[in-house]
Amino acid sequence: MPEIGRSALMRNAILGLAAAIAACHLPGSRALAAGPAHVFFRVEAASSINGPVSGRLLVFVKQGESDKEVDITEFHPQDTWVTALEVHDLAPGAAVEVDADETAYPEPFSQLAPGDYEAQAVLDVDHTYNYSGRSPEDWMSAVVPLTGWNPAGGAEPTLTLEEHPQKDPKRSADLAQARAQVAPGVAQLEEVESPLLSRFWGRSMKIRAWVILPPAYDPNAPSLLGPHAPQTYPTAYWTHGFGGGIDGALIMGMRIRQRMEEGKMPPMIWVMLDESLPEGTHEFADSVNDGPWGTALTTEFIPYLESRYRMDARPSSRLLNGHSSGGWATLQLQVNYPQIFGGTWSTSPDPSDFHDFTGPDLYDPQANLYRRPDGTPRPIFRDHDKVIATMEQLARLETVLGPYGGQLASFDWVFSPKGKDGAPEPMFDRQTGAVDPQVAAYWREHYDLAHICQANWAQRGPALKGKIHVIVGTADTFYLDGPAHKFDAVLAGLNADAHFTYLPGRTHFDLYKVGDDRYGLFDRIGAEMYAVARPGVEWKK
Repeated sequence: MPEIGRSALMRNAILGLAAAIAACHLPGSRALAAGPAHVFFRVEAASSINGPVSGRLLVFVKQGESDKEVDITEFHPQDTWVTALEVHDLAPGAAVEVDADETAYPEPFSQLAPGDYEAQAVLDVDHTYNYSGRSPEDWMSAVVPLTGWNPAGGAEPTLTLEEHPQKDPKRSADLAQARAQVAPGVAQLEEVESPLLSRFWGRSMKIRAWVILPPAYDPNAPSLLGPHAPQTYPTAYWTHGFGGGIDGALIMGMRIRQRMEEGKMPPMIWVMLDESLPEGTHEFADSVNDGPWGTALTTEFIPYLESRYRMDARPSSRLLNGHSSGGWATLQLQVNYPQIFGGTWSTSPDPSDFHDFTGPDLYDPQANLYRRPDGTPRPIFRDHDKVIATMEQLARLETVLGPYGGQLASFDWVFSPKGKDGAPEPMFDRQTGAVDPQVAAYWREHYDLAHICQANWAQRGPALKGKIHVIVGTADTFYLDGPAHKFDAVLAGLNADAHFTYLPGRTHFDLYKVGDDRYGLFDRIGAEMYAVARPGVEWKK
């Protein structure tokens, strides 16, 4: 017998008719409602599905026709509407009714005007949509045309979950090419169980990375430092941004390996770290919610790697590089472990001074992520001078797509104190945008890197001086040039000899481009790293 959607029962209760309806309610029937009629979708599990399925059921609707998929993107946040419902053990052939006015973005679906639309349902079985979008394990329906659809009074559309999403062809080709090059002496996957993290989570937890070795890597070759010393190499620790993972780490690692083969970058070992979790990115920070990732990296994983590979194993040869959330991760590793690392080259890092958290000052008594003091919306996504999306749009979309795994929720998981219910305390109210001053104060003491440097410069300054390099575009897509300028000013006041570079007109996504070379900035970063690890040593042939 088909299952009834949770939303249908809730609206019945609101009308005070639950007892009566419970006796006679029929599958798929609609309860009376005051005000505008709600919009409903009937989503079925195909009878061919093997066993019951669970997850977050998402229904996407947009104007158009003949599209292969209906999805949503931050680049066009108003083009697609989405509604959601948690589904548990939906049996093959069974159906649920989704109230598209209960949990919806950007507005309840009853506000859609009549017109020609397309709809598609996706069952996010692992709750990873907020982080990485559709995965091959999810279930989805075909795209259903809704020609001349009147949401206020039209027939209830039916969508059938019957197929898995296809992998992105280009991404699959890039990954296949990278995997084909994996071989001893070229690249090695390391997955090391962490006792610290396993104790924290109560289950086996591993730190994962691809170790990319330089061309002609030979454990027995003589060293550049002397004829009788075994050859060792400087090591760069790299990590990805939000949405990345271990596969992307390999792809980027093999691109770096190719640049070393072509003589564009110096011979170094690159450790391509995975910082993804179901909750988002842990950013190799010690967190009461995500666990002691920084401590585990520096006391467990790095010593293991240095016992296994020909690494220099000294601070001046442990270098850091990452972009976006990976940029913040590497920046905080350098700030918090200045005796371990010899320098960071962090590109477009997430906010390092929370006086500018991509716009709002989190410490302002009236701080609000959604609205400026004059009431105008705060932008979060731009294409140079054109605003693409606001912070409120991003937060509301993230809430509909799922309770965790989104960028804003990921910040809470890393930065926030643990709440009474065991979940992270939200830094701001998702309905109003108002910042919680107590949570913001916790963020300040533990993760505001500008504040941490100021408060601890007497102890950390000697080991940090000259080691911080930040590169960001003046047209950064997420306004990350703003907090970089503030951090720059703080470090300048401390005489930190920090190196901040602002590339004119560059965005979050073309920062590494030099001429026609999409990854040309790696050459500059690699050369500067090598000069720190091997001062005066010529590496170019």
